Amino acid sequence: MGSGFSFFKADPVGCSSLPAKPGLGDLPESCAAEIMGYLDPPEICKLAKMNRAFRGASWADFIWEAKLPSNYQIIVKKVFGDGLGDLGKRDVYERLCRPNTFDGGAKTVWLDKSTGSACLSISSKGLAITGIDDRRYWNHIPTEESRFSTVAYLQQIWWFEVDGEVEFPFPAGKYCLFFRLQLGRSSQKRFGRRVCNTEHVHGWDRKPVRFQLWTSEGQYASSECFLTEPGKWNNYHAGDFVVENPNTVTKIKLSMTQIDCTHTKGGLCLDSVVIYPSEFRERLKQF
Repeated sequence: MGSGFSFFKADPVGCSSLPAKPGLGDLPESCAAEIMGYLDPPEICKLAKMNRAFRGASWADFIWEAKLPSNYQIIVKKVFGDGLGDLGKRDVYERLCRPNTFDGGAKTVWLDKSTGSACLSISSKGLAITGIDDRRYWNHIPTEESRFSTVAYLQQIWWFEVDGEVEFPFPAGKYCLFFRLQLGRSSQKRFGRRVCNTEHVHGWDRKPVRFQLWTSEGQYASSECFLTEPGKWNNYHAGDFVVENPNTVTKIKLSMTQIDCTHTKGGLCLDSVVIYPSEFRERLKQF
């Protein structure tokens, strides 16, 4: 009876040849891809570094198509014209997450890396600014503090009016619109410190600035506030709008005015207009 047990005792090599326990590296790519489908894009990219199975699975088209906006093909056509060729869905997602300019470089759109939500910005050069061609009033100045590398600086004016519009196939959802402004003129850093000249800031404490927006679906929003905090970039909330049909282009008109001609105002930097999904409002200073 003991002869059967003596075989295993006499052959330790046979015991060492037993297969090792399976690990994550043995997981089929199809299973790894199913797991990744429940993760956010940054988590997918981190998991792809774990082993070969997850790295291969991270390129599965069905994972990234679910992360892209439902109308991503319309967005790609708007931004890139003829499209992105035969790129896989992960590459398409990566390209759309970069700042992509359109309308002659006056506007930039990108997807939030974590959520795939669309964000858009309009440069000061993409806005209709009253008096912009008269250097007694306005100048475009270069700066590292703008994603467009330039801002519009108001020296002094009586009638302050800025208008703009954008047409874009926004994904369905609720969006908020802000004007990015600063009282004072930024200059180059000195000894590693940011310098802002607020000497010519005046007139903004007399009457509030009015912000407005209209959409092609008949929505309207407005707000009023005084411009404050010289030397600091602030995002002034104009209003919110809702997109219900992502397969059509939404047209938005916007304005910022302070047209009380009883006094002049000046010393203002206008960087851009930004449009973010409403769930990102906490990222922006609100007024």
